[in-house]
Amino acid sequence: MKILSVSDRVMETIYSASIKQRFGDVGLVLACGDLPPHYLEFIVTMLNVPLLYVCGNHDQGTFTSDGIFQYAPKGCINVDERVVRVKGLLIGGLEGSMRYNAQDHHQYTEWDMRWKALRMAPALWWNRLRYGRFLDILITHAPPYRIHDGTDRCHTGFYTFLRLMEAYHPRYLIHGHQHVYSPQTITRTMYRHTQVVNTYGYQIINWRNIEAGDG
Repeated sequence: MKILSVSDRVMETIYSASIKQRFGDVGLVLACGDLPPHYLEFIVTMLNVPLLYVCGNHDQGTFTSDGIFQYAPKGCINVDERVVRVKGLLIGGLEGSMRYNAQDHHQYTEWDMRWKALRMAPALWWNRLRYGRFLDILITHAPPYRIHDGTDRCHTGFYTFLRLMEAYHPRYLIHGHQHVYSPQTITRTMYRHTQVVNTYGYQIINWRNIEAGDG
């Protein structure tokens, strides 16, 4: 199965009439934050596949063209602090960035993020009992600590994500938040059992050997 992951930047190659020609073979979309609701709604409508998302630190809602304030994209599934099974894959999510100012929009301290991860733990252990594994993909907005992250407070990654990868062995951790301006920037890094992917803009992930079938 081919997975499209998106984050942080509206891409003309996706937000266009040719999306079906370019991405018609995609079976699942994962969004990692800081994208307008209308963009995610366009993707899910045009591709007609499940779209799972978490919010980024700049996701504060927007007004639609008819003047209605909209916070969440319609037809999409928010997986913050949740684990869901979609097309045989076990997918969890954790929203937001490191806290860097007094605003309350999807910003967390390291301790906050640790508690968010702990609230996911019962579902992860249930997956282990039922499916023989904890998690296939974790989507986040921020990166893990010292993997694709920045040096300023806002863009520092979470140490909690390292512990999650060590404990639950997802095959992928897909994040956004850290912008990519050069083709030489590293966007895929192996950390133990997990490939960490920076999906700024978009990435295509080819998933193979799905143990759980089509679920």
